[in-house]
This record gives sequence, C-alpha cells and structure tokens, in this order.
Amino acid sequence: MTTLQKNRKLFILLNAVSLTFLVSLTMQAQNLAWPQFRGPDSNPVGTHAKLAERWSKTENVEWFQEIPGRGWSSPIVTGGKVYITTVTTDGKSKVPQTGTEYSNEYAAELEKQGLSDQEIMKRLNERDIELPNEVKLHYFLYRLDMKSGKVDWTKEFYTGQPPGGRHRKNSFVSETPVTDGNFIYVYVANLGLWAFDLKGNQVWTTKLDTYPIYLELGTGSSPALAGNMLVIVCDNQKQQYVAAFDKQTGKQIWRTDRDLGSKAPPFQHSGWATPYIWRNPMRSEIVTIGPETVVSYDLQGKELWRMGGMSLTPIPTPFAYEGLLYINGGRARALYALRPGATGDITLKEGETSNQYIVWSQPRGGTYLPSSVAYQGAIYTLTETGILNRFDAKTGKQTYKTRIDPAATNFTTSPWAYNGKLFCLSEEGQTFVVLTGEEFKLSHVNALDDFAQASPAIVGERLLLRTEHGLYSIRRKA
Repeated sequence: MTTLQKNRKLFILLNAVSLTFLVSLTMQAQNLAWPQFRGPDSNPVGTHAKLAERWSKTENVEWFQEIPGRGWSSPIVTGGKVYITTVTTDGKSKVPQTGTEYSNEYAAELEKQGLSDQEIMKRLNERDIELPNEVKLHYFLYRLDMKSGKVDWTKEFYTGQPPGGRHRKNSFVSETPVTDGNFIYVYVANLGLWAFDLKGNQVWTTKLDTYPIYLELGTGSSPALAGNMLVIVCDNQKQQYVAAFDKQTGKQIWRTDRDLGSKAPPFQHSGWATPYIWRNPMRSEIVTIGPETVVSYDLQGKELWRMGGMSLTPIPTPFAYEGLLYINGGRARALYALRPGATGDITLKEGETSNQYIVWSQPRGGTYLPSSVAYQGAIYTLTETGILNRFDAKTGKQTYKTRIDPAATNFTTSPWAYNGKLFCLSEEGQTFVVLTGEEFKLSHVNALDDFAQASPAIVGERLLLRTEHGLYSIRRKA
C-alpha cells in the first residue's frame, strides 16, 4: 500500500470518527434541551436509559423547589437552566379541584332549586370563576439551575389585573414559554408577548388586544417557533386569529383572522390547543386545532387545508410521528392520521374513515384534556377519566381500551413515555406506570400527593414534574 493510499484511509477514518463525534454531540445537545410545551417534537418521549421509573416525595428526588403562586405552564430547559412561569395573587386565590364536572353538577343542583339562569351564573361565578376585577396579580418568570434546583433569578414581567377571568381549575399563566436557546419567549393570551435573554433582561414586549374567552374559563394555548417567527393562536369569543411575530423585535409579521365554532347556541368560539409546526418533506406548515375545525396554514399565514369533525372545546395538541400527522379531535370525536400534501377541505364524508390525505381515523378515539403520545409504533390516548387506549400508529387498529386502575379517575396532564413504560400522571399526583406493548399491564404507581396538571419536561436523565406547589427533579440515584 502506498503512502498516499494510507493517508487517504486515515483521512476517511478520521472523518468517520469526527462525524460520529459530531452526531453524538448533536444528539446530546438535543437530549439536554426541552424548548417548548411537550418537548422538541411535541411528543414527550425520553431516550436516556437512566431515567427513573419509580419515585415518591423522597425516592429518586434530586431536588424540589417551591414555586410561589400558581401556574399550569410546563417547565422548559436550555443550557442547563430551567425556566418556568407563575402568577401570585394579592389576597386569596380560588383553589383548584379535581375532576371536570363539578361546575356542571353545581349548576344542575341550582337549576333543581328553581333559580333563574342569571342567578345560576352569578352563583357559579362566585364559587368557581375568578374575574379580573377580583384580583391583582404578579406575573413571574423563574430561572432555576437544573442540577441543584437553586433559583438563579426571577423576573416580574407584569403586575395588575388579568385580561380575563379563569375557572379555578385553570391558572392565569397556563401558556408554556418557548426558547430558541438564546432567548425565552413568554406569551400570555390576550395580554402580551415578552422576550428575555438568558440573564433575565427584557429584550422586547408586545401588547396584545384583549378578547373575551367563553364563560371566563381562561386561556391555555402555548406559542410555537417557526424559524424567525413566534406563532400564536388566539381563539376567542370576538375575533379569532392566528398571528406571527418577529422573534427578534416582537413586531407582528402577519395576522390571519378566522371564524370557527358553533353558529348556534352556545356560540362557542374559544380554544386552548397549542399550534404545531409540521416540517414535512413537502413543506412547513402551522397546524391549528380550533372549535369544530382544524386548519393548517403556510408560513405566510395562508390557509392550506382544513378538516371538520373536531370538538367544540379543542385542547389536545397535534404532532407528527414517522411521517404522519396525528390529530386528536377531542372528547367523543375521532383520532386521525394524515399524510402530507393536503389542500382544500379534506373533511371525511359520512361513512368514510379515510380519504386521499386521511390515512385512517378512529371514531371516538379523541380525548378531552390530555394530548396523545406516540411510542414504539403505537399511539396512546388517555381520557380525563382514566381510560387508556392503544392504536397502531400506521393502521389505526385499536389494540386495547381499558381503565388504568380503579383509583385512576382524573387526568389533565398528557402521558409521556420512555424505557418501555408509559407514564400517566393524575390530578391527585399519582403516576400510573404502564408497560408498553399490545397487552395492557399496570406496573406500579408513583405517588407525590400534590395536585398536578402540567405536562413534564424530560431532559437527559432528569424528569421535571410540576405540581401545584413546586417543581420536582426526578433522577435515579447512583
């Protein structure tokens, strides 16, 4: 072998080693960032083999940091730091309660007493709704060190009355921030947008118009990043819209108004679903689930396609997995798998379960509060009452439907998965751990015994869980 051939072989070998090293670094960097609600792929799946599968208030708790006030936004992570928002109230704040029907049950009780609709709403609001004129709030952004949980800094970014009310189960800051690794972008619907550098300095802020939300239930749709744009969806009772803002300046780039929802009583037009940026081989698009209809837009805000059949109260977030887009239509509605390239109205006709762009649909496969998760070739959906479904991701075939456990009755948090396990966190703070696969098997239950509704962050070998009173870092002890 000549010297030239030896050198060439060595060069190829070094290139291969360098490439492997760079890929490893890239994967490591991705593994140590959780930049938005439900993670980098909007599908909360962990990859680290050392992620803990068992925990309690004392077992496998690396640290716990109390977070004053209340907020159901999720933690996000970049650069070894955790960012989280919260709101404190001057005076008393109406406390949350488990379940979804207690307001309806109270209204039915009052109706039986012969009270007028006006009086029923008055009493319902007094008990379950916190109105803007009843509170003075302080909105905070926290930065915590990921390894120790120590608070590095806090930034109060707004003080005053909120733009609208909230149901006591909601919070005034349920929208999760988003980061590009250089700045933290905070969105509070109907109030404003804020950008902070990683030291807590405010870079810009943009005030937003205030619109009413159905029955003063509060807001919850988080922002998303699409290149240089910060994208929000604001479905409300007056003027629904999707808008994009320059992430460097906060200036609006475009806004597309829309008209979705019921045209007859109860005239519901509000929504809580987070937009998803679907980067597929054909194009990038902004997928938004609104009342009764999902609409996708190009990056200039022009409508690409729409599909009916959604719930009147949209909450679950869409996401892509292995080339298909998965749309959870909401409670008592269908679960859909779509292929890229759709145009126009692709709503299924009566009796259809698929068409040119809808690969499959499962009637009544949708859920009310938790979003779905894709893992190991399956789609898992969880109802707010603890019914777990498993579908084949490619075909839509249902492999099981079961109640997780007699004690598993109230769920808002979306399920997540790693290491052959599915994790379902109840509002009571119990995580039901299910073995993944075609047959249902409950492995065990992890108890934190604190009210929980936020979805977690999974960062390396750490699981970050937010409860009503603070943030846990769950990490397997060596």
